[in-house]
Amino acid sequence: GAMAPGKKITARIKRTLPVKGPQAPTLSELMRWYCLNTNTHGCRRIVVSRGRLRRFIWILLTLSAVGLILWQCAELLMNYYSASVSVTVQFQKLPFPAVTICNINPYKYSSMTDYLSELDKETKKALETFYGFSEGKSKVRRSVDEWNSTGSDFFKQIPLLKFEDFSKTATDLRSGQKRKIEGSVFHKDSSIVNSGDSNDIIGFQLCDANNSSECALYTFSSGVNAIQEWYKLHYMNIMAQIPLETKEKLSYSADDLLLTCFFDGLSCDKRHFTLFHHPLHGNCYTFNSGENGTILSTSTGGSEYGLQVVLYIDEADYNPFLVTSTGAKIIVHDQNEYPFIEDIGTEIETAAATSIGMHFTRSRKLSKPYSDCTETGADIPVENLYNKSYSLQICLHSCFQKAMVDSCGCAQYAQPLPAGAEYCNYKKNPNWMYCYYRLHEKFVKEQLGCQQICKDACSFKEWALTTSIAQWPSTVSEDWMLRVLSWDKGQKINKKLNKTDLANLMVFYKDLNERFISENPANTLVILLSNFGGQLGLWMSCSVVCVIEIIEVFFIDSLFIVMRRQWQKAKKWWNDRKGDRSGKTQQGSDLERQGHDNPVCIDEDLPTFNTALRLPLPQDNPLPRTPPPNYSTLRLETAFTEQLPDTLEVGQH
Repeated sequence: GAMAPGKKITARIKRTLPVKGPQAPTLSELMRWYCLNTNTHGCRRIVVSRGRLRRFIWILLTLSAVGLILWQCAELLMNYYSASVSVTVQFQKLPFPAVTICNINPYKYSSMTDYLSELDKETKKALETFYGFSEGKSKVRRSVDEWNSTGSDFFKQIPLLKFEDFSKTATDLRSGQKRKIEGSVFHKDSSIVNSGDSNDIIGFQLCDANNSSECALYTFSSGVNAIQEWYKLHYMNIMAQIPLETKEKLSYSADDLLLTCFFDGLSCDKRHFTLFHHPLHGNCYTFNSGENGTILSTSTGGSEYGLQVVLYIDEADYNPFLVTSTGAKIIVHDQNEYPFIEDIGTEIETAAATSIGMHFTRSRKLSKPYSDCTETGADIPVENLYNKSYSLQICLHSCFQKAMVDSCGCAQYAQPLPAGAEYCNYKKNPNWMYCYYRLHEKFVKEQLGCQQICKDACSFKEWALTTSIAQWPSTVSEDWMLRVLSWDKGQKINKKLNKTDLANLMVFYKDLNERFISENPANTLVILLSNFGGQLGLWMSCSVVCVIEIIEVFFIDSLFIVMRRQWQKAKKWWNDRKGDRSGKTQQGSDLERQGHDNPVCIDEDLPTFNTALRLPLPQDNPLPRTPPPNYSTLRLETAFTEQLPDTLEVGQH
């Protein structure tokens, strides 16, 4: 039957339009079809514009717009993981931090004589040899202990040396003889070394026990630094051999250190303090450690409502070579944090009242992918040796200690012991000092990889300290106050304490404002997609549908056409090869193949008289007979053709 007029018009329009999608035989025809049918106006203008100049301008504008979109979208993606910082301040009752207090001198000198007599004798000998310093009769008591034999042997191995100049000739402090020194030179304070004063340079030499030609020479521009460093080296060697229980007895008890205590206006005593033994500072005492499960808090700011203690320093019992300053060291920290007194401790003067005002800040950073911080430290391949919550310092120290055990076979004295390891001492590990200095040098130069592995913690608490000092006790109150404190200390009334043995310390909140600094994501997925949409709309009048269309045409359809082309080539090659073998040409299959590619033949439309004529036919077959014309169809076609330019009147017919 005859087709309805509306369907005929649709069929005619379909035939006049170019071929669409994967049915296009070539990529250029596919691109032409895309440009005529897409919503992005720039592409359409390239095809329909008349004149080369105008077409060139539209190509330039379209490519510029695409470039701008790519650039802006890349910027948006790069800024997606940025964070904004917000600061919140709230007034509330604050938990009081843990306050760890240590005497600067770790062990009572009088109780250490048995262990240090040999070392002190060597040190005094060095002072006498190099500086002519002598205190007459030696005050150091001799001891028939095992430390003597090991010590003297040890001092022969690593003596103090005085260098003539940089010709590597040195004077040995023990024998006074000159000796030639081999090995690379390391200046421990090279930034202030003056080559003009090279006569004053003092140092020591560390050699590899397994290879005596492998030596490192450590020199110091200051004799004080050289003697202290050399002393500490031997001191650590001796201390590493003493069991912990013995060391706790050799150091200060809570009764020795604490004279008076007040917190929040109420009296406190040694029961409020927890013993914490530090390898370099001896017995330290932590106030409000939270060990019994309760953490004290304060509801009022100001010096009267914080912690106030009077410390007994006992300067007369200080080790003269190990420490050169008098006083106490304190650190304010969270109950779950390890107190790194040697790194960030604050020193307290004797004969002075030190007031430390605190401001409390909590900080929280966003973890990956916003920043490279760690929530708990569980994702970092370094074992936490400190049994406290993770921090960057804990990680660095633990990492170095592990490297020390792996490289030197023993652990460094100033840090906790890893499982199954023991502290280095010269008896068991004769090579440890050379190994330690070499390793520490690598650590400082960031060659051990610790700085690369360890990351900051994402959340942390911080107490910013403001310190002020006043003379204490005052001249007028000194007499009665020292007598009363002496009485409290349990001494006879006539033996008055010396004010240089005392230190007054106050730790308090200046205000109860808690500052909370937090990071929040600056962008969300919704904002990112909105920004993408804005860029696409601004430069190309394009939407998500348009992006899908681009993916379909430029990736799926283009790939389909290329693959079909390759398949046809392969098929033709195979057929030609088969034809060569059988001696026949298979034209039929080729013609059939070409028929599929014919741009006029559209699946939905039946072939018309004109299209049928244009179809290539096989040469062997007779020409098909022409079907009789359908006159009503011809009449409709004629009417449509006449009215095609004026499409508005088609509907009125």
